[in-house]
Amino acid sequence: MNIIEAAFFLCFISSSNVHFAGATKQTAGNITLSENPFTPKASLIRYWNKRINGGSPPPSFFLSKASPLTTVDSTRFATLASRHALDTRLSDFCTAAKLFCFPELAAHSVTEKHGDDVGFSVYSDKNFTNYGSDRLAGADTFKNYSGGDNIGVDSFRRYSRDSAGHDDGFTNYAGEVNVADQSFTTYATGSTGGSGDFTNYHTNANQPNGRFTSYSDEANGRSQSFTAYSENANSGAQTFTSYSKNGNGAPNGFSGYGSGSNVVKSGFSGYGETSNGANDTFTSYGGDGNLPVNDFKKYGEGGNGAVYGFKSYRDQSNIGADSFSSYAKDSHNEKVNFVNYGKSFNLGSDDFTGYGQGNDGGNVSFKTYGQGPSFKAYTKDGVVFARYFNNASSSGKKVNKWTEPGKFFRESMLKEGTLMQMPDIKDKMPKRTFLPRTIVSKLSFSSSKTGEVRRIFGAGENSSMAGIISSAISECERPPSYGETKRCVGSAEDMIDFATSVLGHGVVVRTTENVVGSKKKIVIGKVKGINGGDLTRAVSCHQSLYPYLLYYCHSVPKVRVYEADLLDPESSEKINHGIAICHIDTSAWSASHGAFLALGSGPGRIEVCHWIFENDMTWTTVD
Repeated sequence: MNIIEAAFFLCFISSSNVHFAGATKQTAGNITLSENPFTPKASLIRYWNKRINGGSPPPSFFLSKASPLTTVDSTRFATLASRHALDTRLSDFCTAAKLFCFPELAAHSVTEKHGDDVGFSVYSDKNFTNYGSDRLAGADTFKNYSGGDNIGVDSFRRYSRDSAGHDDGFTNYAGEVNVADQSFTTYATGSTGGSGDFTNYHTNANQPNGRFTSYSDEANGRSQSFTAYSENANSGAQTFTSYSKNGNGAPNGFSGYGSGSNVVKSGFSGYGETSNGANDTFTSYGGDGNLPVNDFKKYGEGGNGAVYGFKSYRDQSNIGADSFSSYAKDSHNEKVNFVNYGKSFNLGSDDFTGYGQGNDGGNVSFKTYGQGPSFKAYTKDGVVFARYFNNASSSGKKVNKWTEPGKFFRESMLKEGTLMQMPDIKDKMPKRTFLPRTIVSKLSFSSSKTGEVRRIFGAGENSSMAGIISSAISECERPPSYGETKRCVGSAEDMIDFATSVLGHGVVVRTTENVVGSKKKIVIGKVKGINGGDLTRAVSCHQSLYPYLLYYCHSVPKVRVYEADLLDPESSEKINHGIAICHIDTSAWSASHGAFLALGSGPGRIEVCHWIFENDMTWTTVD
C-alpha cells in the first residue's frame, strides 16, 4: 500500500462502520484486512450490503465479475474517461481491467518480401504486408493458422501481389476460433497463374468476420478455391469486394460455403466485374444454414464469356434472404446456371434486380428453384425456369436442424428421474469483467455516439470490433417486446439497481453451478420450484459481446423458476446443480423462434423452458 492509499485508508476507517473479520475470512457485510477497502471489489461488497436485504453476502460467481482494477488504476482511468482520453492509454486499460480488445497488429508485422517457399504452422495474430509480392513460382502454406484461438486477428495486405505462378494454401485457417477478424486486402492483385486455396476456413468458428478486398483483381489465369468456408460457423459476416475484378480467365470455386451455419451474412460487391472468360462455381453455398443472408452487387457486370454456376445454393436452409443487384448486367456471352436454388426448409426471400439485363448472347437458367423470389427488370430473353416450386416448405412436422438438442424443453421434463439431453452451456464469450460505475458512467453508449465508442476502443470503421459495438448497442436500444422490461448494464452496481427496481430489495441471484454434463445426457435429480413453483417474476441477465462485461437484463411476466440436481446417468451421482426458467406465456414470440422449431409448436400454444448457461444468471425474490 503506497502513501496515498494509506492516507485514504486511515481516513476511511476513522469515519465508517465497516468491520474487519480477519485476514483470511470474509463474512456477510465485512471486508478482510487483506482487501483494500477502496478497490472496485470492496466497493461492490458495500453496495450489495446497502441495497440487498437479508444480510447474505454476494455469491462468489457474482463477486468474481467485479473489476480487478487497483484503487490507483480505477481513479486514473476514471479521470481519463472524464476527459475523453481513455484511448490514449487503451492497451494499459484493456490489460489492467481485463477487457476484450483486439491486439495491435502493427507490433506483429511480417513485411519483408520472401524469395523462398515458407510454411507457417500454428501461427496467429500477424500482419502480413508485401508478403510474397513479385514472387516467381514457389508456394507458401498456412496450416492450423489461428486455430483454436479465443480471438484471432490477422491481416494480409498486398499478399502475392504481381506474383507469377505462386501458389498459396490456407488449411484449417481460424477454425474453432472465437471472434475471428481476418482481412485480405489487394491479395494476389495483378498476379499471373498460380492458385490460392482456402480449406476449412473459419470452420466451426464463433463470430467469424472475413474481409476480402480487391482479391485477385486484374489477375491473369489465377485460380481461387474456397472449400468448407465458414462451415458450421455462428453469426459472422464475410465480405468480398471487387473480387476478381478485371480478371482474365480466372476460375473461382466456392464449395461448402456457409453450410450448416447460423446467421452468416455474406456480401459480394463487384465480384467478377468486367472480367474476361471467368469460370466461377458455388456448390452447396449456404446449404442447411439458419437465416443465411447473401448480397450480390454488380456480380459479373460487364463480363465477357464468363460462366457462373450455383449448385445447391441455400438448399434446405431455414428462411434466409438473398439479393442479386445488376447481376450479369450488360455482359457478353455470359452463362449463369442456378441448380437447386433456394429450396429452403422454411420460406426465404430473394430479390433479383436488373438480373441479366442487357445480356448479349448469354443465357440464364434456374432448375428446381424454391418459392419466394422477386424478379425485377430481368432480361426477357434467354432466361429459363425449370421445376419451380410453389411451396418449398415440406409438409407435416418439420425436422429441426438448427436448434441444439436440449436447448429448449417442456416443463414436464423437470421431474426427478427424467433422462434428457443437456445443451452446450459453456460460456463462449471472451473473458471480461465489469467496469467500475465510476468509469462506465463516463463512457458513451448510444447509436448516435458509436463513433466516439469506436475511438475509445480503437475500432476502425467497418472493422469487426466496430460491428460488435454497433450490434450490442442496437440490441440494447431495441424497444422491449410485449410485457418485457429491459436494461443493459456494464457495472455490477447497475445490475443490482435494475434487479431491485423490478423485484424489490429482498432478492436472490442464481446461476447453474458448473458446466459438468454439458452436451451430454443427464438425469434430473431433486427438483425445487422457486417460490413454491408458482408463477413469479424474474430478472434474467445474459452476456452480450462487448469490450467490457455487458449484460442484457430483462424481466418478463409469467415465468416459473426451478433449481434441480443433475445426475450422471451411469453412476447416479450428482454432477451439477442447474437453474432453469420456464416461460409460460409465449404468445408474443416469433413463429420462427428456435424453441418452436425444436419443440414443434407455435406462439402461445406451449410453455418453453431453458437452462441458465455459464456466466448468465437469474434474479428472483427471496424464497
